[in-house]
Amino acid sequence: MLASSITRDQAYELLTKYNHEHFHIQHALTVEGVMRWYAQELGHGDEVDFWGIVGLLHDIDFELYPEQHCQVAPQLLREGGVSEEMIHAIVSHGWGICTDVKPELEMEKVLFATDELTGLIGAAARMRPSKSVGDMELSSLKKKFKDKKFAAGCSRDIIRQGAELLGWDLDKLLEQTILAMRPDETAIAEFVAKL
Repeated sequence: MLASSITRDQAYELLTKYNHEHFHIQHALTVEGVMRWYAQELGHGDEVDFWGIVGLLHDIDFELYPEQHCQVAPQLLREGGVSEEMIHAIVSHGWGICTDVKPELEMEKVLFATDELTGLIGAAARMRPSKSVGDMELSSLKKKFKDKKFAAGCSRDIIRQGAELLGWDLDKLLEQTILAMRPDETAIAEFVAKL
């Protein structure tokens, strides 16, 4: 079983030591929620804290060290008391881009697959009249996915590669991640608005 070496409060404190931009904090909280949802959905409920904290801390070095993303993270995480197991999981989401650490565990594959995708879904949600994933359907997300100019910074290749790593078809990954983003969307938006 994967057990977290730090508490959620300690992880949030560590995140905000190196991240101050609302966008980065919102992304970290979103990925945390998605990871927690997937932990439950995929039968890893006893590891939900580990999955969530990995999601929360996955971009810890991105705001200050974008050119060294996943390279500086291990040092920052070790200083914060994070276990090597968790550091491996966090760094693996940059596989093929900024690190050669490959996602091996199902949890690592989920992080790799959903990191970019949450950005795409978030951008698509902001274009909707509701500004929410609450009423988003797979068909509308697929249209945005196919439009290469829309949210161009979100790599479709990484999202496809993530689905392949999990052994899922792309539609399953897209639809499941929409569902995974729904439960925490309002609370995250309200929390970030108060920062």
